[in-house]
Amino acid sequence: MLLDRYEPLFFNANFREAASTAGWAAYRGELVLREGEVADAQGRRKPPVEVLKQAIVLAAGDELKLLAGSLDELQHFPSLLDKYGADLKPGTLVVLFTVNIDDGFVSTVNGANVAFIPLVQGMVWNELIDLAALEKGDFKGQGAADKVVTLYEAIKDHRFKLPAMAVEDAKTNSAKRETHGAV
Repeated sequence: MLLDRYEPLFFNANFREAASTAGWAAYRGELVLREGEVADAQGRRKPPVEVLKQAIVLAAGDELKLLAGSLDELQHFPSLLDKYGADLKPGTLVVLFTVNIDDGFVSTVNGANVAFIPLVQGMVWNELIDLAALEKGDFKGQGAADKVVTLYEAIKDHRFKLPAMAVEDAKTNSAKRETHGAV
């Protein structure tokens, strides 16, 4: 199963569970894009250098259906491709909310549609729910993994009204993630 292969790359996991649909499983948390260096003789590592924040992964067996999350920098995308690019295929939906881009765009990578959407503050889950036009009641009585399946079913055919562009041609800026909270 695909998530079994990804499990060593899970970081700050919220959940990983099977959906009620046979063979489907979901994960939410962070995904390691570039590991930290080895810290000691036992092989333990320092924290990751790059992560896909607020990651949402949905797999059906060994097939990646949905990969969404937040990149601090578009420059981290090659690291994502190194780790997960082999599983991006036609039919895979990838939505990456990216902090340091001015304008959104879509690109095709290994046959998969990848949407890059600028987002300096906000939550990936909430943004995807808005894109899919779902409401809290649409998830009533569902487990965590089934909520991800519901989101995927609602957004899988979404046509992003963004220009097509190669990732290499995208313009970046110096924006940093904005976080708010208790002082």
